[in-house]
Amino acid sequence: MADTMKGLKRSHMNGLVNASLIGQEVVLAGWCAKARNLGSLLFIDLRDRTGLVQLVFDGESEQALFEKASTVRSEYVLMVKGAVRARAAEAVNKNMATGEVEVEVKDLRILSVSDTPPIQVTENPTTSDVNRLKYRYLDLRTPFMQNNLILRHKIAKTARDYYEENGFLEIETPILNKSTPEGARDYLVPSRVHPGKFYALPQSPQLFKQLLMASGYDRYMQIAKCFRDEDLRADRQPEFTQIDLEMSFVDIDDVISVNEGFIKTVFKKVLDVEVETPFVRMPYKEAMARFGSDKPDIRFGLELNDISDFAGKCGFKVFSDAVAQGGAVRLVVAPGGAAFSRKEIDKLTEFIKTHGGSGMAWIAVGETEHRSSVGKVLTPEEIEEIIKLSDAKVGDLICMVCGKSNVVYTTLGALRCHLAEKLDLIPKDKFAFLWITEFPLFEYSEEEERFVAMHHPFTMPMDEDIEYIESDPGRARAKAYDIVLNGYELGGGSIRIFDRDLQARMFKALGLSDEVAQERFGFLLEAFKYGTPPHGGMAYGLDRLVMLMTGCDNIRDTIAFPKVQNASCLLTGAPDVVDEIQLKELNLSVPKEE
Repeated sequence: MADTMKGLKRSHMNGLVNASLIGQEVVLAGWCAKARNLGSLLFIDLRDRTGLVQLVFDGESEQALFEKASTVRSEYVLMVKGAVRARAAEAVNKNMATGEVEVEVKDLRILSVSDTPPIQVTENPTTSDVNRLKYRYLDLRTPFMQNNLILRHKIAKTARDYYEENGFLEIETPILNKSTPEGARDYLVPSRVHPGKFYALPQSPQLFKQLLMASGYDRYMQIAKCFRDEDLRADRQPEFTQIDLEMSFVDIDDVISVNEGFIKTVFKKVLDVEVETPFVRMPYKEAMARFGSDKPDIRFGLELNDISDFAGKCGFKVFSDAVAQGGAVRLVVAPGGAAFSRKEIDKLTEFIKTHGGSGMAWIAVGETEHRSSVGKVLTPEEIEEIIKLSDAKVGDLICMVCGKSNVVYTTLGALRCHLAEKLDLIPKDKFAFLWITEFPLFEYSEEEERFVAMHHPFTMPMDEDIEYIESDPGRARAKAYDIVLNGYELGGGSIRIFDRDLQARMFKALGLSDEVAQERFGFLLEAFKYGTPPHGGMAYGLDRLVMLMTGCDNIRDTIAFPKVQNASCLLTGAPDVVDEIQLKELNLSVPKEE
């Protein structure tokens, strides 16, 4: 490499070559994005992470150089020396930052040749996701991916700068931890030194950041790697990154205030977007009742409407039985949806079923007559009453779901978002933030037949709800809060329990004996004996924040080397088998495949 580059040292990045450099000599380096041979003139677009610049080779005046340039193909790595000159007026490319100029090359070095790339390295590649991930090092050369990762860098830098300016210290916490099962499955790491024992990769730095508060560090932050062995989807990865925070001597308002400041700062510095604060605060119960979700997209309406009181007394037995059994009947109105064909409405019913609902009843509101799936089981007066209760207009479609409240919320919450997309009701350039507060402290697990912590077992109850921890756990609310953006949970946190007696009551309500609590969390409980300040914090999903700020729809496009849905890496082949020697050192054996 040193011999190949002898005498040349890069002077400018390609995307920064502009009219101010006309007449100057530059030395550039990068990849050949495209070559065009016009016979006596040859053009090469030279790409680096800052952009493209056009190189010109003149076959009449520099024959040997022209012939050498003629051998260049896509993705060859080049270094050139030449003079910057203005393009002819008719050749100016206003779509390129360097479109007013070109470089007349006098010296060309081919540093590395390339086979024909197996995927396109272009602004808008049509390559499949599988190939993009298999050849990720090529995909990462595309402007799309480079812009995403550059923006990710800016977000991370802004976070570090902002929180430092607000008194936070960045402190690293361990990656090899003790397993404390509560929530998603741990990734386990066997110990060679301690046969039969395992470390767990952190699902979050939760316990350690609380220990840092007990240690007197007052304000902590970390851009932390976290690991969860759970089912994946578009906004999840088995390893992900958090902007993690904790603060001492604070209440909910303090945590929210400093974090609204961060959001305002990061959107202004990175996107030059003004974000208005304070954000809306909405209790969990209100969010569920209005939107069917604890992470509602409030860029559009289509709010849920509860007609359970009417439905419990109507002539449709499916509705009345659902209410009699403690469930609910709720609806959402699709404006203009009466124009949907029967086939389109049937697809909405199938959509409901894929989200756990048993079906959907509907009314297409007409001028004088209405189409309906319940016309034979409800009287005309009852249908008119539903139309009145729903506030539907002529031309609207009323979509109704019944059943257990949690199922109704889930299905209609998903349906309102689906309808908003179908009806093009979502403003694409709007960022709608809100805080969801007053979450339930517990949720009942049908699988485990017990109450479990909705967030984690260290979440402080609302002061007025402490009395319900044992007597009525489902009634207790938490000092917990999530920040939501455009229908995504951007981050969340809580004020923590720091009183030993209250923590013991919490463990008891969760069905954890003193022995189990000591086994799992003994080191934290021991620390709490020696003076622990009130504290609270939160964490943002950095990958998700980047996804929303770049306008992507999958966090894979914000991570350099992501995994696919089955948690494997198409680039490296991980996870993979290891040899018998390694297994023996770890005192492990793996059953042979038959």
